[in-house]
Amino acid sequence: MGGAVVDTGDCGVKAPDGGWGWAVLFGCFVITGFSYAFPKAVSVFFKELIREFGVGYSDTAWISSILLAMLYGTGPICSILVNRFGCRPVMMVGGLFASLGMILASFATNIIHIYICTGVITGLGLALNFQPSLIMLNRYFSEKRPLANGLAAAGSPVALCCLSPLGQVLQYNYGWRGGFLILGGILLNCCACGALMRPLTAPKKTSEVEEKEKETKPKPKPKLLDFTVFKDCGFLIYTVAAAIMVLGLFVPPVFVVSYAKELGNEDTKSSLLLTILGFVDMFARPTCGVIAGLKWVRPRCVYLLSFAMIFNGTTDLIGSMSKDYPSLVVFCIFFGISYGMVGALQFEVLMAIVGTEKFSSAIGLVLLVEAFAVLLGPPGAGLLLDYTKNYMFVFLLAGCEVFLSALVLGICNLLFIKRKPEQPDPPAKMEMAIIDTEMEELNKAPKNEQDSRGGENGKKQAVEQEATAKSDDKIVQEPESIGVDSIELENSSKNVTEPNGVVVEPESSL
Repeated sequence: MGGAVVDTGDCGVKAPDGGWGWAVLFGCFVITGFSYAFPKAVSVFFKELIREFGVGYSDTAWISSILLAMLYGTGPICSILVNRFGCRPVMMVGGLFASLGMILASFATNIIHIYICTGVITGLGLALNFQPSLIMLNRYFSEKRPLANGLAAAGSPVALCCLSPLGQVLQYNYGWRGGFLILGGILLNCCACGALMRPLTAPKKTSEVEEKEKETKPKPKPKLLDFTVFKDCGFLIYTVAAAIMVLGLFVPPVFVVSYAKELGNEDTKSSLLLTILGFVDMFARPTCGVIAGLKWVRPRCVYLLSFAMIFNGTTDLIGSMSKDYPSLVVFCIFFGISYGMVGALQFEVLMAIVGTEKFSSAIGLVLLVEAFAVLLGPPGAGLLLDYTKNYMFVFLLAGCEVFLSALVLGICNLLFIKRKPEQPDPPAKMEMAIIDTEMEELNKAPKNEQDSRGGENGKKQAVEQEATAKSDDKIVQEPESIGVDSIELENSSKNVTEPNGVVVEPESSL
């Protein structure tokens, strides 16, 4: 990677809000779809794996759990790698890992091999793609960032609607081994998406400007993992609320199909509920992104997220009383809307709280905290179901957890976070500083001219004052000189008698 440009994030370039950013958005759309939909799409092969290796359903369920744990739990590692090497190389290596894991899993001889290859290796590869794609999206979009986040988040339901039927077709035609091999080839597209993540570079500067910058401000070393985000009260509130939310957010999609079967519905009819949920979710995310980007809404985006969480929790609480299939369809529609709103807003709010510089570290630490909640949420709900034998309590628990997280986020922000005026991003700050210095230099020139003109005017005024003073003195002395001259003229005008008796007049003598 000798000649590669490392995108440290503080390159002094304003987010373009378009241009190549739309290619970055497309790459993020695909990566988000793979990251969230792939753990669910793999579940299509679970029956074949149970028959092949003679294990139970709980053993195969660990494959999806390990995938999600790697996606969330390796957040700090991804942050360190991104801050050290940049987003593009990390994503391309991650794409190779994701593909390699599925290809190796196609040669597995026991379930442990599946855990290691599909769970750990593929999970790590998806994690190395998911987090850097969000970081690059944050760098390329500022004004249109809520819309960009909503469109990128829509990749999850779109991919789920595509990968699940594709997995069934592959299993029917090629078996689980052939299906894993083909999915491994499809995951190589992560490398292509990584290649789209072109780092932003600052315009070339003259040698004089570079020397001045070196003299004035030495460039600090970028931190591999910035723990100072924990000093931000807003970040702490967000992290606690997100951890509580994740405990119950993913529970209804896991249990709604089983709940429908429990009510006596067919397998195909029950599975259709997830399709309805995903279809509604597909349109809810970009729509919420548009709403979050409105001028009046964007400064209050954290409260919009709180509303989405309250909406989701209330939907769970009301859905727990469903007793037939039509009521479950209505539940899936409203759950899809609220679930899409949360998915579109969760990372937008985090970006708004910590800013562009610290987002790469903040998202890694948040995902690490959420990893524990992801591992505890669905299994805890399963234990509650085993104990009560009633799905109503599962949905009630999930709704209470999400509702509580909304209260924590909304009330704590209202009480402990003082509203500050929006500050521009570091690139915008740099541009404003340059403009200020240029204006100062332009203002200095007129001042110097005024000072020089003022000095010249002062000198002229002093000379004029001296001249007027001298003229005043002359005016005061003029009567005396005139008096003296008149006497002399009178004396001289008298006739002068010479010794020889000749009278001489002054005029004639002259």
